[in-house]
Amino acid sequence: MSYTVRVICRPAVAAGFTLAGLRPVEVETPGQAQNRVVDLAGDPATGVLLVEDILHDQLPIELRRELARRALPLVVPFPGPHWRAADEGVDRYIAELLRQAIGYRVRLT
Repeated sequence: MSYTVRVICRPAVAAGFTLAGLRPVEVETPGQAQNRVVDLAGDPATGVLLVEDILHDQLPIELRRELARRALPLVVPFPGPHWRAADEGVDRYIAELLRQAIGYRVRLT
């Protein structure tokens, strides 16, 4: 028997999986994700089900326990992108590299 890899994620993440050759199932809400997880987990052709961690964490605990007891599909949460402000330490690191390379302390603004 041949199994497939299926992906459930938000639209912002789906493009990356499409470029990788997979056809992700895009969902907007945790409720939609739950419905799609149940549907795809019930499909005997699904071998691996990748679920974005934000959506996976919001699935009911009973559903997650049931899926964990099954041999197939293997449900794997994956980390989605987390956008945040730049770390100040990065600027200091770059300034120190420049000081070592050119011998002068520079200020990045």
